[in-house]
Amino acid sequence: MLTLDALLSDESLRQQEFPVIKDSLFLAHAGVTILPRRVARTMQDYLEQCSLRMQEYPEAWRAVNETRVVAAELIGAKASEIALIGPTSVGLSLVANGLPWQAGDEVVSYLDDYPANVYPWSDLERHGVVLKRLQPASLGEITPELVEAALTPKTKLVALASCHFQSGYRIEIDRIGRMLRERGVLFCLDAIQTVGAFETRVDHVDFLSADSHKWMLGPMSAGIFYVREDLQDMLRPSLLGSWNVRSPNFIAQEEIAFERGGRRYEPGALNISGILGMKAGIDLIQEIGVEAISAQLLKLKARLHAGLQPQGFTFLGPEPQSIHASAITTVQHATRSLEDISKHLTEHGITPSLRHNRAGQPLLRFSPHFYNTEAEMDRVAKVIGKT
Repeated sequence: MLTLDALLSDESLRQQEFPVIKDSLFLAHAGVTILPRRVARTMQDYLEQCSLRMQEYPEAWRAVNETRVVAAELIGAKASEIALIGPTSVGLSLVANGLPWQAGDEVVSYLDDYPANVYPWSDLERHGVVLKRLQPASLGEITPELVEAALTPKTKLVALASCHFQSGYRIEIDRIGRMLRERGVLFCLDAIQTVGAFETRVDHVDFLSADSHKWMLGPMSAGIFYVREDLQDMLRPSLLGSWNVRSPNFIAQEEIAFERGGRRYEPGALNISGILGMKAGIDLIQEIGVEAISAQLLKLKARLHAGLQPQGFTFLGPEPQSIHASAITTVQHATRSLEDISKHLTEHGITPSLRHNRAGQPLLRFSPHFYNTEAEMDRVAKVIGKT
């Protein structure tokens, strides 16, 4: 069993598991992750088998079913509540398009969330749904009190991100979820920025969507979509096909009857290669342990702060010691060009993410994962210091 201490204390093992570190320093996991070797090999092995036998060979199907189980364990759900679909926007859109809305129903959301968690709710306005936009004190700072103040007797659903993609502010999922459950308000969570990095449980969440291509260390367009079991009859699938509508012997029936469980939201052929890659990533996360991963990510964040603050950078979002801190560290600078710094880092084999806020101002985002080291964070500060 691989432990974090063993990985970080053995450079050859670290390079074996994460070949990217041999030649570069990848700090953009909040964008699209690199793949660990075991994830890439799992997908390669599956594809090689597909050149020799049918793509839906028995062992592959067993692994798909096992993926429902490990994905459910990761977020505290039942396997029957998990659909294996991605990307994140698909799951969020299934919620928006599948609930029985009435004119005047209200949805509470946040305009400065990632677009995938904005547009599905904005589109509901054409059905007469009223959007209530949260206005936090700072970027992504969605507190339980802010959410509670936005609720009215007409509020049907609150749609939030578990962590803001720019500021890195992590919301209090359970506090918000408990409050909404007590009031009979549905809670939908875009959880792509925390699943695999910090504990993200669905005890008081009704719907959750997260692709694997960030902190789960998996491929793009393979994800998990959670629907609470007792809401599955309410949430009608808006994507229909031979896999989620009962079609004995692949013969279409006169009436539509949906399959039970997570399969209800999977309309057709599954992305088996991606799903098996996602399972390998989740298995690795579980092997290391989410608690150990979270602690390491906050250490790396603190090290980045210590190296960049003396150079005049200011930070978006919470301090490393805050309960709202995440693995995302985003900086600005009053006098230096972030575009030039980003280019300089890239030329030195370091990959950050250059982003912009609503006003068009540049932001430089760093998002290491558990296999990165404090020495690598020091290297970032040193390279920037020589810009």
